[in-house]
Amino acid sequence: MMLYKIFVFFCLILTNFTSSAQGYKLLQDISYVEKSEKDMYKQERCKLDLYFPEDKSSFATVVWFHGGGLEEGEKYVPLELKEKGIAVIAVNYRLSPKVKGPDYINDAAAAIAWAFNNIAKYGGDPTKIYVSGHSAGGYLALMVGLDVSYLKKYHIDANQIKGIAPISGQTNTHYTIKKERKQSMEIPIIDQYAPIHFARKDAPPTLLITGDARLELPARYEENAHLAKVLENLKHSKTELFQLQGFDHGAVYAPGCLLLLRWMEKLDRN
Repeated sequence: MMLYKIFVFFCLILTNFTSSAQGYKLLQDISYVEKSEKDMYKQERCKLDLYFPEDKSSFATVVWFHGGGLEEGEKYVPLELKEKGIAVIAVNYRLSPKVKGPDYINDAAAAIAWAFNNIAKYGGDPTKIYVSGHSAGGYLALMVGLDVSYLKKYHIDANQIKGIAPISGQTNTHYTIKKERKQSMEIPIIDQYAPIHFARKDAPPTLLITGDARLELPARYEENAHLAKVLENLKHSKTELFQLQGFDHGAVYAPGCLLLLRWMEKLDRN
């Protein structure tokens, strides 16, 4: 059943998220592209950091994509996701205008494929891989999670993803892709670079989080609500939509991460 929710932040504050006492390790700048890759910019940018609990096995993993409009930003492990008994894979990807779409989407798929192929070596459970990110990172999470063609290149079924959880991600064609093509920034476009174009009944469980519609980027909540309704009409049974009152586009990321943790705990129980 589709759930539409207006979520007040104090509910999150009152929720007891489990912290873990064991140690954690951070491995930095792991390349997720072939060593034979000759593109120097790709070799420079296509790296990830792996943060994981050392004394735990079969843990869940969040692949996290940073925001920045596909034009800027650097990988980081969100503070809200640290010491929660899970692994976080923080990903850098190539940026516009040095590259154009779909290069950064392909990078996101390669990083997710790395997670599936490698997380077990560190104790993680490859059946518990979640994909998330803020803003442009949320867009990348949706594109790779909904358009199965990107992961198929790596012989991975997108439905193996345990859950997709974009925080204030764009569901129409991204602004930067329209900018690259010199298209109107005001008129929405839904084409092969729009996550909503690939909405499907059998998609992984999907958590859509935005800030307050009054404070968000133009139509950001409405775009997510549109995707939620399309998924509902397709009989996708595991979509949840949250609008976090009082939070703008930037500030929504922190409470969004806490909401992500709670959602992951619920899915792991089912």
